[in-house]
Amino acid sequence: MPTIGNLNPTYVDWAKRTDATGKIDTIVELLSQTNEILTDATVLEANERTGHRTTVRTGLPSSAWRMLNYGVPNSKSTTAQITDSIGMLEAYAEIDKDLAELNGNSAEFRLTEDRAFIESMNQTMASTIFYGNTASNPERFLGLAPRYSSLSANNGSNIIDGGGTASANTSIWLVTWSPNTCHLLFPKGSQAGLSHRDLGEWTLQDGAGGQYQGYRTHYQWKCGLTLRDWRFAVRICNIDTTSNAGGLQSSTPPNLIRLMVRAMNRLHAMGMGRTAFYANRTVKTWLDIQAMDKTNVQLRLDEFDGKAVTTFRGIPIRLTDALLNTEARVI
Repeated sequence: MPTIGNLNPTYVDWAKRTDATGKIDTIVELLSQTNEILTDATVLEANERTGHRTTVRTGLPSSAWRMLNYGVPNSKSTTAQITDSIGMLEAYAEIDKDLAELNGNSAEFRLTEDRAFIESMNQTMASTIFYGNTASNPERFLGLAPRYSSLSANNGSNIIDGGGTASANTSIWLVTWSPNTCHLLFPKGSQAGLSHRDLGEWTLQDGAGGQYQGYRTHYQWKCGLTLRDWRFAVRICNIDTTSNAGGLQSSTPPNLIRLMVRAMNRLHAMGMGRTAFYANRTVKTWLDIQAMDKTNVQLRLDEFDGKAVTTFRGIPIRLTDALLNTEARVI
């Protein structure tokens, strides 16, 4: 099983290659502390400035048995092109100049505010990767959940019903990241990941129209998501998180181990990229407790990149707070 971080470029890799100042390196490390999915995801440059066009094979050519003196009919494969959009997440930070200089180190003071903006954008981006819906929010990009939203859809075989029937559900995701399966995007000719630009000193205004001198910083993150092959992502949905009968907090919680085994066998193939499970704290807590039960020999506490990580059959189980406990039932 490939180790996380050894295959395909990630945000950390792109930052190291594109920014000689080291500023982006710092920002990426801050992100990795709170959103593990962003350190796993393969990131590629889009083939267009505002989106990414993917050609998908939709049909195979036919073949026929031939008899002597008889021919066979011509055939061909069929393809379709899909364009995934790229969204622009932006923010501005403004700080009163005199306030920033009170402690004699304005740069350090501004960094404390920068961290808050970075964390906010981090949470927004992680949420969009899962729940972004261009039908209701066209300025964003299409996330994973809208692509795996119906048990009767063409990709319904990769959606596993966890049994929850109310609207207090969550999901576990199993995703293989690679250039040919699923990956994040940044616009052609632009910079990957979260960027920030110190705009220096500006004349700012308060709510009443009064003016004062302050510092302004601009943050921007251009990102999209392409699912080149839906067979390399699996959603375990309808996991009840309540204390009702059958919920995770009940005395008879759903058997997540069996659901995860089913998910692994729904992947088209193993070893095609960087594969990981994604779960929120509610689910991951339950799995960590089960990992201490020696009868669950396939669920273990291993070490990846110097950190303790719960794994299932060698696949890391990664924590993401972006996954909600209030998902509606998928039918």
